[in-house]
Amino acid sequence: MKVLLAIDDTDNLESRGTGDLAEMIAQEVETRRWGRRCFITRHQLLVHPDVPYTSHNSAMCFAGDMDPACITGLIARASDFLETERAPGSDPGLCVAAADWIVNQAELIAFSRRAKEEVLKKDEAYVLARRLRLHLSEHGGTGQGVVGALAGVGLRLSGRDGRVRGGLQISGASGRASAGQIRAHPHVDEVMTLEGQVLADDEQVLLGEKVKAVMQDGKCVVLVTASESNEAPWKTCPKELLKRY
Repeated sequence: MKVLLAIDDTDNLESRGTGDLAEMIAQEVETRRWGRRCFITRHQLLVHPDVPYTSHNSAMCFAGDMDPACITGLIARASDFLETERAPGSDPGLCVAAADWIVNQAELIAFSRRAKEEVLKKDEAYVLARRLRLHLSEHGGTGQGVVGALAGVGLRLSGRDGRVRGGLQISGASGRASAGQIRAHPHVDEVMTLEGQVLADDEQVLLGEKVKAVMQDGKCVVLVTASESNEAPWKTCPKELLKRY
């Protein structure tokens, strides 16, 4: 069964990031033989003076293929972990959901998209989580991170939001690679332009300093744009262009 886990507001400016904590929880899924974890995605939420956050107000989410009987153990372990590892001054939230058990995925996704545009209250998040049968809990401080945690699950579920955490190491590449080489990476499904054109395997791409994938239509996609160089017609998108994802 596909299980989604998201956390938000676990850090401060001096501590390890929320992505680091999400990675540690994800590793435990396999260490404890609960199932197989997948990559982590970062989901940008609203940056606004009325929303407390440390630096960027982003939630982190990962998916796992798990035995439903292990979900209770995952929730308990993640809860204990956040209460122990959260940074001073943080307001952590945790959301865990079995995708097939969510009674109205469209309602969850709509709430999650609002979290990118509106200031939302945690009471609304709790009401929605109970109605849709999701686990939602707070683990210190004001607990306001439950809004971002719930939104993180919904945005990951939508398949059209978020950047895959970390850079991609392209095997055998040295500054340039074919689309086929990039697609061979286990975390890449497609290589395409910002306009949606899928590159053929033999098309050449200049690799930026950090190659990242984004979620598009449920796939992990490396986005490219036209290159001004004679070495290759395409180049991977810089961070500035990926901020919208």
